[in-house]
Amino acid sequence: MAHHALASQESYNPNHLLDILLGKMQLKNDAALSRLLEVAPPVISKIRHHRLPVGASLLIRMHEVTGMSIRDLRDLMGDRRTKYRLSDAQGRPKADDRPAADKAQAGNVAHH
Repeated sequence: MAHHALASQESYNPNHLLDILLGKMQLKNDAALSRLLEVAPPVISKIRHHRLPVGASLLIRMHEVTGMSIRDLRDLMGDRRTKYRLSDAQGRPKADDRPAADKAQAGNVAHH
């Protein structure tokens, strides 16, 4: 069974967050929660079984339907991280992804 990196944190417990949402929104079960959050029911099941992390888009949707802050939602599931690390390569364009004008200019410089 594949676990995501956040699941290795001892304090991480997405079930607590989901249970709080069920109570706050007065829902009977995970199927009702999945309808409210507009996600497929297996998504909630995978989150409960630590096979899928609570992603950013789902956190935003939870914020929209509950009015709770993202920080509060993250605290409820035990996500205490204050910083997120991005890899050095993330967000950096590849050499071949430069706009055509940049490539042409680079070519002109080489010929002068």
